[in-house]
Amino acid sequence: MAENDSPQNNECPVARTLEAIGDRWSLLIIRDAFDDIRRFSEFQKSLGVAKNILASRLKTLVEVGVLDIVPASDGSAYKEYVLTEKGREIFPIVVSMRQWGERHLFEPYETRSVLLDNATGQPLMPIAVLSSSGQPLGPSECHRVRILAQQS
Repeated sequence: MAENDSPQNNECPVARTLEAIGDRWSLLIIRDAFDDIRRFSEFQKSLGVAKNILASRLKTLVEVGVLDIVPASDGSAYKEYVLTEKGREIFPIVVSMRQWGERHLFEPYETRSVLLDNATGQPLMPIAVLSSSGQPLGPSECHRVRILAQQS
């Protein structure tokens, strides 16, 4: 990879996000963390992933600040992985991916998991991209520009 191609030099937020959390196992670990899975063995059982791959992905998620390692909540000698605030902010990404998959990757008769609102027991409203005035936007109604971050 050329120096200009490193994640730190890439000016595209999508590319940097994919570099940090975009592989299959990382996203599934994050999904499971939202379901309150916290221990290495629980992630391994849930995902069926090889231990070396799981250890590598957990290490990366800790390094990028998505997960923290904390003492076990039950007082045992185990450590647990918990989402940081940065990690919890990934929730809309996971929900958006889930909703896209529900719409496009299942036949009507297929069994699937559904995310429900705890307060109402109803499925969540579809995630939408909104303008600053609250209007729905599609790709043709917005554009990207380069900005120079302010020096602090």
